[in-house]
Amino acid sequence: MRRSASLLIPLTIILMYYAFWVVAIMYLLKRFPGLDYYLPIGGVSDLAASNTDTFEPVYTSVERTLLAPTSPLRLLLASLGSAIWTVPISWVYFISSRSRRIDQSFLQTIMILPIVVTGIAMIVVNSIALAFSLAGVVAAVRFRFSLSQPSDAMYIFVAIAIGLGSGIGAVGVSGVISLTFVLATLIIWKLEYGKTLSGPFLTMLTRRDGGEDEY
Repeated sequence: MRRSASLLIPLTIILMYYAFWVVAIMYLLKRFPGLDYYLPIGGVSDLAASNTDTFEPVYTSVERTLLAPTSPLRLLLASLGSAIWTVPISWVYFISSRSRRIDQSFLQTIMILPIVVTGIAMIVVNSIALAFSLAGVVAAVRFRFSLSQPSDAMYIFVAIAIGLGSGIGAVGVSGVISLTFVLATLIIWKLEYGKTLSGPFLTMLTRRDGGEDEY
């Protein structure tokens, strides 16, 4: 793993990126009050308000909106939202990459996966039949992808989470997931957490000397 450099400049740029889009969305909502109908915002609260505990088909306000004639526009905006929140994830991959050579195919997967998951989530909505059909289609396709580093799996999971959040109309939740992942990853990378057991706290916690290899 390459040496951790100063995070002041990249962290400032990343935070400014998030702040820009949050302010832009708030401005658009204030400037155009009717725009909130098309923006994928508030999906979690709408689903929670349905208060359903059965497996029967449920037609919530979210589902009715997705089945409306304006659903293609909402899908487009949700896909754009997922792509926007994924950009900082790729920056973190650049910063904390363990190798000098970036895996372009993996990076492209990170960028495209949330958009695909967003579309899938909006198609499935609350339909169990569609969910099982989708699982059958995925199982029929023999998809194999080996990760060069175990930590790369985190990027796949966060990309899926961002796509699911955007797909159910909760782009705000996707933004929080993206920001939290970025901050946690950069902090852990900067501190080189778990690299050594040196220090009085870790020595006391693990009951072993920093130079010990085995118990």
